[in-house]
Amino acid sequence: MIDLDKRLADMPVMVQRKSTLPAPLFNQWRLLKPKLGNRIDITLPGLKTMHFVMTPNFWVVVDAANYDAPIIAWLDFNIANRENLHQPIECTLNYYHFAASALRAKSLEIVSDYLSRHNLEQKTTGTIHQLH
Repeated sequence: MIDLDKRLADMPVMVQRKSTLPAPLFNQWRLLKPKLGNRIDITLPGLKTMHFVMTPNFWVVVDAANYDAPIIAWLDFNIANRENLHQPIECTLNYYHFAASALRAKSLEIVSDYLSRHNLEQKTTGTIHQLH
């Protein structure tokens, strides 16, 4: 497994800007993280060899056919002073590839669907205990 922390630190950034992540998406990830683990790797159907990797330190779209070269990454999640769960999460957005902006919205949409399905499965596969 390629060390993405090192890869992100070593790759030149084409463009860097302040951005936000939608609160519902970030909240879903935080709720499912204990079940799914600290590193979630989601294949992005319809986007060839692209994968979306989610960790506590970053979210990144990588090209698996190119040794997990980062395409776009969300870093530096500003959650320390978060006052409301409905507010977007401020972060830094790094573009590593000229086509990164074309993947941004689509990749977040696929990840949102993936997390929603897992959240629904978690709710529907729970065990019911009867009180005696």
